[in-house]
Amino acid sequence: MSDPAFRQALQRYDDGTAERADLKLLTKELLQRLVAKAPGHAVEVRIPPYGAVQCIEGPRHTRGTPGAVIEMPPGLWIDVALGRTTWPDARMTGKLRASGERTDLSALLPLT
Repeated sequence: MSDPAFRQALQRYDDGTAERADLKLLTKELLQRLVAKAPGHAVEVRIPPYGAVQCIEGPRHTRGTPGAVIEMPPGLWIDVALGRTTWPDARMTGKLRASGERTDLSALLPLT
C-alpha cells in the first residue's frame, strides 16, 4: 500500500469522509490486487457501480452471465479485501451474493 492516493482514500474511508471517487479508487485497486493474486477467468467479481473483474483459474466463459459470480457493495468489498471483515461474516450480512463454483474467496483474503 505504498500508493499515496490509495493511502489517502483509505484514510478518508476510515474517517467516514470518503466520497464516490475514493470508493471507486479503493474498489478498483483492490480488484486489481485480487486479479494479480488469482489470475484467471472462472469467477466474475462485481462491485457495482465501480468495477468487475474475472479471476481464478478454471473454465473461461464467453457469453452471458458467467457460471460463478460474486457481487457485493463497495464498502463490504473494501472491508473484506483488507481483512477487516471475514468472508464468512460478509456472507452472513446478506449483502454478498455468490453463486457457482469457486466463489469462496477466503483463501485469497486479505489482499494486503
